[in-house]
Amino acid sequence: MKEFKVTYFFDEEHYIRRFIHMESQEDAQELIQSERDQYISFTDSRGIYHELDTRNVRVIQLSEYHRVDKSKKK
Repeated sequence: MKEFKVTYFFDEEHYIRRFIHMESQEDAQELIQSERDQYISFTDSRGIYHELDTRNVRVIQLSEYHRVDKSKKK
């Protein structure tokens, strides 16, 4: 399972980000495309619940995310 970062941009200064786990980038793209023009909801890594109307999003970016364990860096 791979982790993907999805960023929804509303304008140059406002965006919201979520992380999804999918088998491939193609599967992640299909999910994003299936959510187009609808309300989606998710809880972020800080435990904050979000409801997002994807109709109001101007740009969506999807990229594979490689999480770094910062506790091991010294």
